Amino acid sequence: MSKIGRRPILIPEKVRVEIKESNILIEGPKGKLSYQLPEGIICEIKDSQVFVVRTVDTKQLRAFHGLARAIINNMIVGVSEGYKKELDVIGVGYKVQMKGEALVLQLGFSHPIEFIPPPGVKVSTPSNTRIEVSGIDKQLVGETAAKIRRICPPEPYKGKGIRYAGEEVRKKLGKAMGK
Repeated sequence: MSKIGRRPILIPEKVRVEIKESNILIEGPKGKLSYQLPEGIICEIKDSQVFVVRTVDTKQLRAFHGLARAIINNMIVGVSEGYKKELDVIGVGYKVQMKGEALVLQLGFSHPIEFIPPPGVKVSTPSNTRIEVSGIDKQLVGETAAKIRRICPPEPYKGKGIRYAGEEVRKKLGKAMGK
């Protein structure tokens, strides 16, 4: 049995979970999310806990068992607390700012770059070198943060670029120091 799949998911007080056939709807103070369960996976609610059970024991279904449980748990955490990723912009003259809903990045290119976040994700700039990506969908928040980082990833010689907060960038020795 899947170690992750067999663990029950606790439902917080403010969160409402509803199961309709193979679709699970989760509603909380931050919003609503839904997930289509894979064929052969069943969800049951007992004593304010969600149990994920598989009907057949095949290799594919064992993999989906843990996956479905993890996704449902992430949805419950998302609608109750939300997710947040922070990015740091490092480099002389590099700065970011919000222009309406769009994020405007000035990263040493000949032109500023406008990034429009997808629906369901909120992007903010508390300072001109910090970007905060937040939302209720863990995958969408992580994917949006990765897309922003991909615009100008940190380079290994000076460390300039966009990196996750707390990310360590290993620096290489330059040409002069290599001897």
